[in-house]
Amino acid sequence: MTTTTAMSLASQLLACFLNSDIADAWSSLNLQFTSTSWRQASSTFQTHKHNPFTMTWPHYSTTQTEETSDNISPPSKAKKRWFPVHPADALSPENDYHSLVQSAYLRHILVETEEMADLILELYLRGGSLPENTSTASSDGEYKTQEGDVFARLARDVSLCPDSRAEGGKIGWVDNASHFKRRNDSGKKLDELNAVVSELISPEVVREVFQRRVKGGDVIKLPAVGPEGDASSERWHLIRVDDLHIQIQPSADAVGSKNKINRNRPKLKGSGATPLSPIFQKIDEKGNKRVDEEIFGRMENYQSKVIYSVPNAKYYKIVTAGCQMNVADSERIMGVLEGELGLTSLDDAMDDSIDQSLITTTNKSSKNKENKVPKTPDILLLNTCTIRDHAEQKVYDALGPYTALKRAGRPLAIVVAGCVAQQEGEALLRRFPEVDLVLGPQYIPWLGDLLIEVGKGSQLAMTESMIWSEGGGSVLSGDGRANSAGWNSSRDKDGDWMVPIKRGHSIRAWVNVIYGCNEHCTYCVVPSVRGVEQSRSMEAILQECLQLAATGYKEVTLLGQNIDAYGRDMTPRRTFADLLHYLNDNLPNNTISRIRYVTSHPRYFSDRVIDAVADLAKVCECFHVPFQAGDDQVLRDMRRGYTYDSYMNIIRKIRAKAPDASICGDVIVGFPGETEEAFQRTLDLMEEVKFDNLNTFAYSPRPNTEAANWENQVPPDVQSDRLQRVQALAAKHALERSERYVGRVVDVLVEDRNPKNRNEVMGRTRQGRQVFFEGDVDELKGEEVMVEIVEARTWSLVGKIATS
Repeated sequence: MTTTTAMSLASQLLACFLNSDIADAWSSLNLQFTSTSWRQASSTFQTHKHNPFTMTWPHYSTTQTEETSDNISPPSKAKKRWFPVHPADALSPENDYHSLVQSAYLRHILVETEEMADLILELYLRGGSLPENTSTASSDGEYKTQEGDVFARLARDVSLCPDSRAEGGKIGWVDNASHFKRRNDSGKKLDELNAVVSELISPEVVREVFQRRVKGGDVIKLPAVGPEGDASSERWHLIRVDDLHIQIQPSADAVGSKNKINRNRPKLKGSGATPLSPIFQKIDEKGNKRVDEEIFGRMENYQSKVIYSVPNAKYYKIVTAGCQMNVADSERIMGVLEGELGLTSLDDAMDDSIDQSLITTTNKSSKNKENKVPKTPDILLLNTCTIRDHAEQKVYDALGPYTALKRAGRPLAIVVAGCVAQQEGEALLRRFPEVDLVLGPQYIPWLGDLLIEVGKGSQLAMTESMIWSEGGGSVLSGDGRANSAGWNSSRDKDGDWMVPIKRGHSIRAWVNVIYGCNEHCTYCVVPSVRGVEQSRSMEAILQECLQLAATGYKEVTLLGQNIDAYGRDMTPRRTFADLLHYLNDNLPNNTISRIRYVTSHPRYFSDRVIDAVADLAKVCECFHVPFQAGDDQVLRDMRRGYTYDSYMNIIRKIRAKAPDASICGDVIVGFPGETEEAFQRTLDLMEEVKFDNLNTFAYSPRPNTEAANWENQVPPDVQSDRLQRVQALAAKHALERSERYVGRVVDVLVEDRNPKNRNEVMGRTRQGRQVFFEGDVDELKGEEVMVEIVEARTWSLVGKIATS
């Protein structure tokens, strides 16, 4: 497409909004929106053209102004904002944005005027696109589903930049001058930064991009400024950030920083042994180790002097505790260990492939138990959870046998990751000096580089706040060099930045969409161990789902601690309903047919999410809406932000829009101050809803939470009694909800063989109910089968393949 053609299309689009003959302009472009929609859009634009980010559209919202369910109490205007919405605001002074962000991968759309930039931005946000030719539109004028990267499509359609238009507006990697000033990097001449892309975007514009402290998924509007701030024309850029390259530098002496490194570890007390770790090295595209002998020789710590007597790491063992988020994190951890470092899981290794020096025998445990020969890995990784009581002690108990091996002189890397790691930080190293790496959840993309440091003999704690990056980045070593050898920002450096993931299942997969939580419930430890909310871009989420679809996956579950908050940290803001529409519209048919999600928060739950679940073909009819308690005073004490009545209003709307949908929830009993009368309100709510599945918990005080310090704790025996009553009622309701399926024919996605009956397979309905029926797992796995339900159980169903 020529620049003249692009300008012509851009002018036509502008006319669609600004001219009086909207219907004719719409018809001539064969766009997907009705003439009424265009008239509304034009009127909206005329009213809001000086503040385009307040514009609203008929089908897609562009800011997080979607209505929430009626009667939900809004937060008090005077309420203290505990957590910043922008992730960069949560960074510490020792670990601020410009210290971390080395480079950003950019795309842009160049247009003639600011008004045009506003309109293209709005079109991008609601998923629209201009056709390249009239054959792309159907005969009735409706526009067909487009490729997932709408921004790239728009760049090809209307951008005035001839050098980037054909590549979807690609600029490539650009460097952050402020980062290199902070690092005092003598290898980078600041006046030469970004010279390779200077014909596409000026250094002044690049500097402004980083001054906005952007993150992946952000789209910003900037004037096309020339050298020394000159306005070279009236043209404007729309710039999208695809990803960031983060460079971290743990310090031995940075006061106040939670990222610590100890390069001169003392001998272990008691044994006098020097703590040794195997060597870790990155692998190339062919799976061969990338040998960098300098990486060891230039270090001055003890292990560098004996490095060639320490073996290369080969095998790993990972132990995972906790929620779905931890399971998904472990899949990413395993992906790094195997995909970046070439390690093998002991669970996958054949007995005859294991080096006999790695095998140890255990003492006889009992006469009734068969003696087993456990295999000792080169690296043990505990991915921990702190949501339950005594979580820390369980970690300490699990570490015991491995710390003993390390004290005996065995080269072994011990890593503690997850929520306990984030909670305890450097204190964990003081308690267990045998541990090599304490890894907060936000540092998984850097795990490979951090283990290289461990292989040099370093001990690290990495728990400082961090900005999310799809591909992570590099770790700056002790001599100022990055362990990710060969990294250079370049327009030609393209491709897949995502950290490799080893999936735990072949049919269904977890897909993170938002990390962290900005709520401050008085009982919950999640905000302090998972950090502030950080949303992934829709394009990155879609890319991950498309990769899953290409390898045969049929179902994805979108993960977030507070998934309804998706997009409120982005520029401009997006919504979770937008994401559901985007994935439903852009995932190819006959690939991924089921989209689930967890977990919602009643305070932010919107009517548009209910509509999406009810109307979108790929989104399963299943809602997970934790209520936690039924008493309004207990809910206030929990600082949940809703009431019994407002929660029930959500349920009534779900039942009206999606009557066959399953409704699941979470409840906590025995919260401080909960009386028997208050507990009865919880039972009343359960009776009114009748949950398909309910996760039940007795309250336990957690570190760094308000309620843990309150004096009105409920006695354990009372908690236990209430928990048993809740569980009994939940089981009664679950059976009632199962019984509604008997006699019906339902669509079941087959996942696995029934572990208790090899002649049966196991799958789930769209509502998430587990179904068992006779069948050949090799033939049916991954298929959707119509099954007649013949028996209802509390938590599952029994059926037979329908004959018609």
